[in-house]
Amino acid sequence: MNSHEVTYIGAFIAGLLSFLSPCVLPLIPSYITYITGLSFADLQAEHPSHVIRQKTILHSLFFICGFTVVFVLLGASATYIGSFLNHNATIIRKIGGVLLIVLGIHVTGLMPLRFLLGEKRVSIKHKPSGYAGSFLVGIVFAAGWTPCIGPILAAILAVAATEESVYQGILLLLLYSMGLGLPFFLSALAMHQFLLAFNRFKKYIRLFEIITGIFLMLIGVLIYSNWLSRLSGYAGILFKGFE
Repeated sequence: MNSHEVTYIGAFIAGLLSFLSPCVLPLIPSYITYITGLSFADLQAEHPSHVIRQKTILHSLFFICGFTVVFVLLGASATYIGSFLNHNATIIRKIGGVLLIVLGIHVTGLMPLRFLLGEKRVSIKHKPSGYAGSFLVGIVFAAGWTPCIGPILAAILAVAATEESVYQGILLLLLYSMGLGLPFFLSALAMHQFLLAFNRFKKYIRLFEIITGIFLMLIGVLIYSNWLSRLSGYAGILFKGFE
């Protein structure tokens, strides 16, 4: 395992954190019923029929592909811009680190930022039919912005901006999308089990917000001090020693 692989694992974990955020997790059943066109009763059946399962699988995959395309393009753009402005890399890195620290403080609730409190999402009142419609909803989901998923995504884009090649930025955001998309897909396949698990988890959402905020502040400090790159380098040396 090299230093880049350590960063990629972090991107996947960030995707999982985005899925578990209070702005996404409670809305999963609504998203799934919306994109599939199935009733909530059909989805939460303990043993859904083959037709329901097939529709759920395909619509979920197209939805995931929709937001993945947007996130990957953002990752490629962030890396390209970061490379283009490489002569100002130190200033940009420090500004990005400070912004992440502020966003982390906001997520913990220690200093709520008024302009981040309202949801700023684009919505489609009438979903276009078919799988192309689910793909479009995925694009809208990614293009929309919420106070919860925004700071985590900003952290990954900040890391992507420090990557050396556009390919690395694309891979970083692809893994972030997988971290967000995989639990969404599994939840769609097993809605009954998802609801049981969610009922147990929801009482810990506030604690999760605090942990996520601390995570963002830590990443911000690492980026500001350039320790993120140093730690990745040390990790790469360490893992090479075990090979």
